[in-house]
Amino acid sequence: MRTTVLLRRGFYVFAGLMFVYALVGMFITGPVVVRVPRVRLDVDPSVERLRASVEMLCQDFAPRDHEHVENLDRAAAWIADELRRAGLDVSLQDYRLDQGLFRNVVALRPGTDPEAGAIVIGAHYDAVVGTPGADDNASGVAVLLELVRTLPDVRPERTHYFVAFSTEEPPFFDTDGMGSHVFAKSLKSEEVDVLLMISLDLVGYYSDEPGSQHFPSPVFRLLYPGRGNFVAVIGDARSGEAIRRTKRGLRAAGDLPVHSFRAPLGSGMVHLSDHRSFRRVGLPAVQVSDTAFMRFPHYHRVEDTPEKLDYGRMAELVRSLHGVLWEGD
Repeated sequence: MRTTVLLRRGFYVFAGLMFVYALVGMFITGPVVVRVPRVRLDVDPSVERLRASVEMLCQDFAPRDHEHVENLDRAAAWIADELRRAGLDVSLQDYRLDQGLFRNVVALRPGTDPEAGAIVIGAHYDAVVGTPGADDNASGVAVLLELVRTLPDVRPERTHYFVAFSTEEPPFFDTDGMGSHVFAKSLKSEEVDVLLMISLDLVGYYSDEPGSQHFPSPVFRLLYPGRGNFVAVIGDARSGEAIRRTKRGLRAAGDLPVHSFRAPLGSGMVHLSDHRSFRRVGLPAVQVSDTAFMRFPHYHRVEDTPEKLDYGRMAELVRSLHGVLWEGD
């Protein structure tokens, strides 16, 4: 009898632990998005243009860091020209720091309904000192530009901002000197109704090799794939709706696998890009990423070069991002 009682108690404890684990797992990997209607949009992202954009940023404007402001200026001018060629209204948002004068490149696609809110998609174009910055973050800028180049001619109901930020990397990271902070603060002061901000940061490296995806803890191996062939939507514990909106849009229009991760604000794992600036001023924002150093072995190193990126999957990400902008639902 005593053995039966102990076994029963053991079973209840085990079941309770499994229930708690399931809840925690659902929170970390959520919110859950199921039964997403598929949308086939008439867009054709170019692998060749994506590669050319990355090579341009890594070679023609190198080194692309705060110690070489003249190169950042040339990169900003080129990005602005590319956005203008796509037919958008483009402006330069200048801001001065101790290290010099820097600028964000802001492209505006006005919506037909001023009350419909705005979506912001951005990527930083500066690189860590001493690195070419192919994945970090020429990949994000290239995807941003290709998204703009393939926009449909129909004017959207919502307003869209496409922004290339400067000064994301150290020594500016997590300070008011981030270009994204300057821009987010301006949107807040202008009372722009931001529905969602997406930071494209390290979106070019993928691998189908088993074990290519790494994790901060072995526990995560039970929650996520072991192959680094997916894109991650990353946000804090209060960003559930922003994560849901992004996951739903990405899955609706593209075939690239999508997973999400969220954690409390103080964890330090969810605010490693420009979306942190928007969260600091209370605007909904997430990061879309290949998970950076959890997958890419050349993160913040001189080996972060253009030939290591997967331009086919970057093109698929462009197609997926059109689903976030799509207004059919």
